[in-house]
Amino acid sequence: MSAFLQQLNPQYFWDVNLSTLDEHKSKRLIIERIINFGNLYELRLIIEQYGKDEVVQTICNLNYIDPKTLNFFALIFKIPKSKFKCYTRKRSNQVPWTY
Repeated sequence: MSAFLQQLNPQYFWDVNLSTLDEHKSKRLIIERIINFGNLYELRLIIEQYGKDEVVQTICNLNYIDPKTLNFFALIFKIPKSKFKCYTRKRSNQVPWTY
């Protein structure tokens, strides 16, 4: 396991074997888990590892980010919410349950 992966909390990767995880092939998974569960230290680690532009591009292309996390990243990276895929995707028409 690389020194970079050893610095991340293994609890974020409960469903993945960290010893076999490739930090380059699994970049999207790592960034997604850190932005959803990580702290500022770990956020700095992924920015140092992948570069700010790559992290921003990955975050903008995620299918789902919870609203608080979306607001946070829109503010710190000064990106309009309309640039986030998860913000612009329309939810399918929800049909109420009928009994």
